[in-house]
Amino acid sequence: MKSSWVQLVLILIIGLSPLGCLGIRILPVDNGVGFGFGFAEAPAYRNGERCAVKGETVSYCSPSLVHVAMTLDSEYLRGSMAAVHSVLRHASCPESVFFHFLAAEFDPANPRVLTRLVQSIFPSLNFKVYIFREDTVANLISSSIRVALENPLNYARNYLGDLLDPCVTRVIYLDSDVILVDDIQKLWNVKLAHSRVIGAPEYCHANFTKYFTEEFWSDPILPRVFGSRNPCYFNTGVMVMDLREWRRGNYREKIETWMEIQKKRRVYELGSLPPFLLVFGGKIEPIDHRWNQHGLGGDNVRGSCRSLHPGPVSLLHWSGKGKPWTRLDEKKPCPLDYLWGPYDLYRRTNVKLFHHHQQQQQQHPFVYSNYFI
Repeated sequence: MKSSWVQLVLILIIGLSPLGCLGIRILPVDNGVGFGFGFAEAPAYRNGERCAVKGETVSYCSPSLVHVAMTLDSEYLRGSMAAVHSVLRHASCPESVFFHFLAAEFDPANPRVLTRLVQSIFPSLNFKVYIFREDTVANLISSSIRVALENPLNYARNYLGDLLDPCVTRVIYLDSDVILVDDIQKLWNVKLAHSRVIGAPEYCHANFTKYFTEEFWSDPILPRVFGSRNPCYFNTGVMVMDLREWRRGNYREKIETWMEIQKKRRVYELGSLPPFLLVFGGKIEPIDHRWNQHGLGGDNVRGSCRSLHPGPVSLLHWSGKGKPWTRLDEKKPCPLDYLWGPYDLYRRTNVKLFHHHQQQQQQHPFVYSNYFI
C-alpha cells in the first residue's frame, strides 16, 4: 500500500511540476522589506494573444479581469504565495487575474511590509492589499475547537462586500492552504443561477447535524432557520461570490447575527464555518467537487494524512490542522504534501526541492496522472 502511494505521488508531481519554476531566481533573505522572509522571485507569467488584457495596466474595475480574494498574514504567508503561484502557473491569462489581499492591521508583518514583499515575489502581479481591522470582528468571535480557528483574519471573508470597491461585483475567495492545478478562468465562469450569492462544492453525504451543538438542535426556534431547505455541508475555503447580491442582501449582517447568538449560547464549535452554513446551507450553487479536494490537512486535532477523493482534481485544499509546509519542513510529510512542494517559493527549501524534481523527471519521464484532466 505504501509503495502504491509513493508511485502515485511521483506520478502527480511529474505531471504537475511547473516547468517555468526551474529557472526561479533567489531573492535576498529580507527581500528589501526588513522582515526576514526569504522567498524566490516567481517566473513572469504572461498573457497570450487570445487574452483580452495584453500586458497593459488595467483598472481593477475592468470587466476583463478575474478577481481573487485571499487573506495575507505572516503565519500563512508561505501558503498564500504558493497558492498565488499555482493560480498563475495554470491560468490561461495570468495577467488578467487580479488579487485582493486582506491583511490584518496588527500582524507582525504590517500590510505595508506585506505589500512590498508580494511585489518582490511577483513583480508583474495585479493586486491590492486591504487593511482588515481585527477589532471589527474580535468581540464577535467565540472559542473554537482549535485556537488557530479563532484568528480574526479567518472572518475577513465576511467583509469582502465592504472592503472591495463596489465596481467589483464578483470574486473567487480562496484559503491560503490551497493550490490550483487547473485554469482559474473555468471556476470564474461558473454560473450562479436564481440570484444565488455563493457557489461552492456541496457534500450532502456529510452529517450536517454534527456542525451544531445539541443546544441548537433541541431549541424549538433555532433549527427553523433552515425551513424547507435541504442544507448540505460546503467548505468556505473555496467560494465564488456574487458581491452585488451579497451587498443587496446584507449577508454580512446576517452572519454577524449568528455570531452574536453564538456568544450568548453555544450553538456550534467550529470557528467561522457554521455561520455560513446557517445562512447559506441549502441555497448555494453546487460546483463540481474537483474544485475543492478538501481535508488534506487531516482532522482539526491530529492533522492525520488523508487521500484524494475519487474523481478528477482541479484544486487541492489542506484544510484541517496539518499544513504541507510544516510537515515538509519537519520531514514528516503526508504523500500528498509533495504535490504542494513545486509551488513553494520559500528560499530555505526551493533549491533542494527543484533539484529533487529534476531528478524525478530524469528517472520517470513522460508519466502523467489521469486524476488531473
